[in-house]
This record gives sequence, structure tokens and C-alpha cells, in this order.
Amino acid sequence: MIEMEIQQLKDFFFIEHRGEVYRFLVESLEKPLLVKVLAYTRGNQLEAARVLGINRNTLRTKIKKLGIRRD
Repeated sequence: MIEMEIQQLKDFFFIEHRGEVYRFLVESLEKPLLVKVLAYTRGNQLEAARVLGINRNTLRTKIKKLGIRRD
């Protein structure tokens, strides 16, 4: 699924964002992914970290950095 999206990126995207492609894509995907997983786990950060395969403290750092709030 994501592979198909990346394949659809045009060459000019890589030219315009040269040296920034990885950061741009990670920033574009990370926040929506974390929000979705936190919703799936009903805000349980420990479970969300397990789903993502990362440490709970790493998740908390990312939540703070990205400004994700509990609703």
C-alpha cells in the first residue's frame, strides 16, 4: 500500500526535496500514524508502543514533540 504511494511520486518530488525526502516523508506519516494507533488503543500509551514496536518513553517523546493531545 505505502509502496504504491511512493512509486507514484514523480521525479520532480525527489529533485525539489533533495536531501529532505526522508525527513519530509517521516514527518508526513508519523503524526497521523501515532494518532491512529493511540485511538485504536483508546489512549493506552503502553499498548500503543507495543503495537508500534517502540519503547513507551520513545512514544511519549514523540507525542510531546508532535503536539499530540488527548481528547
